[in-house]
Amino acid sequence: MQITIEPKSIELTDAIRAYVEEKFTSLTKYVNGIEKMDIDLGMDSHHHQKGKVYLCTAHVFLRGKDFYVKKEAEDLYKSVDKVKDHLRNELSEWKDEHLKKRKGEERGL
Repeated sequence: MQITIEPKSIELTDAIRAYVEEKFTSLTKYVNGIEKMDIDLGMDSHHHQKGKVYLCTAHVFLRGKDFYVKKEAEDLYKSVDKVKDHLRNELSEWKDEHLKKRKGEERGL
């Protein structure tokens, strides 16, 4: 699996890269066949009324199915966690539906 991380208005440090890779690599526990992930993270703008707002988006390519999630938070790491958690739920739901569909086909339904 290939993970591409694209920073936006931030410096991509080794610590940030390692954190993102660890979080998104853990998604392989929930579903097999993830081909690649494109992760964009950083600040949407430098001037925000509520202070800094960090943005994380993930585009996951899975054997003919794509997942896209975008989340914001006041902390960069929290935005990464939000995206990872949302993706985990979506991938788990997709896997359950996919397995039910396959079992139905095997039974001739």
